[in-house]
Amino acid sequence: MSLNETVSSERVHIAFFGCRNAGKSSLVNAVTGQKLAVVSEIAGTTTDPVKKAMEILPLGPVVIIDTPGIDDEGALGSLRVEKTNEVLAKTDVAVLVVDSEKGLREPDRALMRELAARKLPLIIAWNKCDLKMPAGLAKNAVAVSAATGEGVNELKERIAALGRKEEKLIVSDILPRNAVVVLVIPVDESAPKGRLILPQQLVLRELLDEHCAALCCQPRELPALLDSLREPPAMVITDSQAFGTVSKTVPESIPLTSFSILMARYRGELLSQIEGVKALKELKDGDLVMISEGCTHHRQCRDIGTVKLPGWIEAYSGAKPRYAFTSGGEFPTEFEGVKLIVHCGGCMLTPTEMHSRAERAKNAGVPMVNYGIAIAAMHGILQRSIAPIPEVKGML
Repeated sequence: MSLNETVSSERVHIAFFGCRNAGKSSLVNAVTGQKLAVVSEIAGTTTDPVKKAMEILPLGPVVIIDTPGIDDEGALGSLRVEKTNEVLAKTDVAVLVVDSEKGLREPDRALMRELAARKLPLIIAWNKCDLKMPAGLAKNAVAVSAATGEGVNELKERIAALGRKEEKLIVSDILPRNAVVVLVIPVDESAPKGRLILPQQLVLRELLDEHCAALCCQPRELPALLDSLREPPAMVITDSQAFGTVSKTVPESIPLTSFSILMARYRGELLSQIEGVKALKELKDGDLVMISEGCTHHRQCRDIGTVKLPGWIEAYSGAKPRYAFTSGGEFPTEFEGVKLIVHCGGCMLTPTEMHSRAERAKNAGVPMVNYGIAIAAMHGILQRSIAPIPEVKGML
């Protein structure tokens, strides 16, 4: 992936919901200016969520999602509705498409209640206004016609207004101007061939944007690199897997943290994840630990999720827990018997989806900690690894 591309997890996700034949797919095509979704008079034509990464001005990079009808029926319909509900976890802006001739129906109202509970921005698009103009529109509603294009530009402007996000920085705001930063990036059997993983890309690009100097190396080259510098670097940022080796190499006087910890900060989940680390020491034999990754990849023989983490957990806790593993979009709504969730940095998940997972765990009373924080704790360097981050000062 090019450093210039905007990955899905960094794009605003705009999902179109509504009953069958409300005109969702037609409106998606009108908004995107493309034949993204199949349009038919037959109810239930959209069987699975359809996604498209694109640009919508003046908002910028987005992912448009067309979903199946929320009123679908039967066994297959229930599965389609379940898929639609999964989309809610990653939605930044919801567009509820309502047939102006039929008005709001109970599935529409149920979805509105769910969106309100999740505090998700909502726009109600009263479609087919060329056939019947709705009366008394609410502030969050707009009359549109996918057939004639009426109101489509206003809908896009409403989406752009709700979808704009406050710009967040990963690390440059806690560095001095023109800082020299060392990035430790292992290249082993688990490293994707020919590219850097997303947290490494994001940190590297941000440092360049902020006119910092980024020096990259693998763990075994780190001692020579540090020795070659006239002055110590402002910070060393390492892949979490190399925390043990790197922490012994980097003098205590040099701030040290990991890409994973910085991603938790960037996603807004760092404080709660640090709280979750306490559960690692409390594990007992037979306790169920769920290890979750937001992406899907081929498991290597020394895979961090299924091999390295269980080994570190057992050495640290002195217990022999049981394990369950999830990856990609798979994440349960029920956590029966789970004592702890150890989650990856979530770089391939949207902030909304990562927050949704954290909230589900919190509501179920299950502590959650991310890979970087857990690994730092298990190597006895958690205090050091979060010390450079001002908002967590004094937590431990």
